[in-house]
Amino acid sequence: MPTPHQLGLGKRGEELACRELRRQGYAIVARRYRTRYGEIDIVAMDGGVLVFVEVKTRSSERFGTPLAAVTPVKQRRLTRMALDYLARSRTAGVPCRFDVVSVAVGEGRPVVEVVTNAFGAAGR
Repeated sequence: MPTPHQLGLGKRGEELACRELRRQGYAIVARRYRTRYGEIDIVAMDGGVLVFVEVKTRSSERFGTPLAAVTPVKQRRLTRMALDYLARSRTAGVPCRFDVVSVAVGEGRPVVEVVTNAFGAAGR
């Protein structure tokens, strides 16, 4: 169970991620989209591509980098969540990809990095 600090950190990270994605031309379609497998942080359009975005926020690298937190297990869960989204939204045939946004907050300005096409659809 996440602590209140972790929840606040996560929400701040999502806000920063959305700001950066918009700056790069993405259109935010949904935030915190709930499925039976979990929650997709952000669903966005980048041109004609539907993008499922996982946001990882860290205040230190004590537990590893934000990008390292998107493990193969997490990738499989994200794939299932994306398939659920596609089935419910009737967006079959639209090109899709998975991006990861790494948000490092700590001393100084937050560092936000968008990793485009961070991984392919993992086995179900």
